[in-house]
Amino acid sequence: MKTEKEIVEEMQAVVEQMRLDDIADNPDSEIETFGCDCCGQEKPLAGSIEYEGYRLCNDCVLLAEVGFALKRIANVQDLIDAMEDKRLEGLCDFIKKEENKNNN
Repeated sequence: MKTEKEIVEEMQAVVEQMRLDDIADNPDSEIETFGCDCCGQEKPLAGSIEYEGYRLCNDCVLLAEVGFALKRIANVQDLIDAMEDKRLEGLCDFIKKEENKNNN
C-alpha cells in the first residue's frame, strides 16, 4: 500500500503532465486565464479540468485528485465546500511544502 506522501507525489506528477500536455496542444493555454470555481483565483487554463460543472485550476485539480486518492473527499462539491472553510488547509500546506522542496 502506498503512503500518503507517495500518493501526493504521484498525483503531482500526473497533474503536472496534464498541464504540460495542455501547453503542448495549445501554447496559449499557459497565458489564457479563467476564474477557478474552487479557489476563486485567476489561473491559467493549462491543466484545468471541469468536474461536475465546476472548472478547477491545475492547483485545485491536484487537491481534488489527492483528496479522491486519499478518500478525504467523495466529490468536487466536497472540495468546493472544504476550500470555503479551510478544512483542507493542512493538505494544501503539505502540498505547497512538497512543491517548494521540488523547486529548490
